[in-house]
Amino acid sequence: MSETTAAIRPPEPNFSAITAEELRAYRDAENRRRASGAARAILGEPDAGAAIGWRQVALPGRDLPVRVYRPAPTGDGEAAARTGLPLVVHVHGGGFVGTAAQCDWTNSRLAVGLPALVVSVEHRLLAPGSPLANAADDGWDVLRHVLRHAAQWGVDPARAAVFGESCGALISALTAIRAREAGLEIKAQVLVNSVVDATGTMFDHPSIAEYAYSPTRALPQLRLIQRLAVPPGADAGPVSPLYADDLSRLAPALVVVPTRDAVADHGRRYAERLRAAGTPVRLTEYPGAQHAFLTLPGMEPQAEAARAEILAFLRAALAK
Repeated sequence: MSETTAAIRPPEPNFSAITAEELRAYRDAENRRRASGAARAILGEPDAGAAIGWRQVALPGRDLPVRVYRPAPTGDGEAAARTGLPLVVHVHGGGFVGTAAQCDWTNSRLAVGLPALVVSVEHRLLAPGSPLANAADDGWDVLRHVLRHAAQWGVDPARAAVFGESCGALISALTAIRAREAGLEIKAQVLVNSVVDATGTMFDHPSIAEYAYSPTRALPQLRLIQRLAVPPGADAGPVSPLYADDLSRLAPALVVVPTRDAVADHGRRYAERLRAAGTPVRLTEYPGAQHAFLTLPGMEPQAEAARAEILAFLRAALAK
């Protein structure tokens, strides 16, 4: 398949009646598109100063791919100094579709600009038999693995942060909570266009009604995400950070909200809960920006401003 063909968006299926086979075919076609070179006109070119590659992480019961970004060696002996880097564990968005490669533009710039090691988790996507709890475990387990083997990865275990987008923000928020419960200190959490509620109240927010079908057809996809996220009869509370019992003593948070987004109120409400619990939080809204705008620098002019804000926030949090 040519890169031009791979970059063509596959037809949107009927999300309300999609079969497991149709979901798998749609996901594979869409992820090929997002990972193609031709898609970079929209998704953005990676920073030339970053070395980017895939790596397998051996986790309990599974091997998981991660996409690794690090400052490229300059050839003047600097490579030897690129140890003890701060760590940013990133989780891409998408729920039932998505790949770490779609976030090369942002993550490569964080790796170079901080500088830092950025590890983006190619988490298990939502599907029949693969609930949200699996993806949440992937984010947490990758963070623990890298920190336990910090010397092998060239990172400073005392300077770690989590960063997620959309459903990835939900995973990152849960990871921050699990880190506190495990006594593992992380320095920051960055949550962009967050989904933080998979319960029955997921759709009970004004922004859902306002942006259900414009600028994108968000509501059918969100309904599919909810159906796949939690098996029938299971409790959605444990995978809904918005309803966590205790949000105190968490890593300081930057919550980024594009205003033309069905889940904008998810981010706003979560920031309110963090603030009420005493966790430091900065809520920044980007007027007129749509969901996933950070991954669309070729068409969303505010992506650059958001990337710069995230870089500055993490640089301050991860400073020695």
